[in-house]
Amino acid sequence: MSHCFTYGSLMCEDIMSTVCGYGLVGIDAMLAEFDRHPVQGEDYPAIVPSAGGCVAGRLYSDVRDAAWERLDRFEGNQYQRQRVRVVLADGSPCDAWTYVFRPAYQGLLLPGDWDFAAFLREGKVRFEGRYLGFQQIEQ
Repeated sequence: MSHCFTYGSLMCEDIMSTVCGYGLVGIDAMLAEFDRHPVQGEDYPAIVPSAGGCVAGRLYSDVRDAAWERLDRFEGNQYQRQRVRVVLADGSPCDAWTYVFRPAYQGLLLPGDWDFAAFLREGKVRFEGRYLGFQQIEQ
């Protein structure tokens, strides 16, 4: 088991739990030296390394080994799982895995930060409809 830092659609515990195949509860965390951007034509974001950047997200602890296979398939080939160090709300550091956008696809990134509140208001229902298949990921 290991920890997973999420910064987009998987910040929603219902989506993360569905993708992983069991219930998960996240806590707030920050990832330094990365920026988060909208992906062209999508409701989800991507992160890329960026000096001085900082991304707010959710950390899920003790993710089961079988869930990582499901997460890898859900994220697809545009993302690469990478080890990072995040900082929790109490200031303590924590090592975790996250999904970083591959350089080959960075031309799909839009300027500015992805807006989680707008995703919850407008994009989540659309995202769930479009990516209904994530519920069918094999366990």
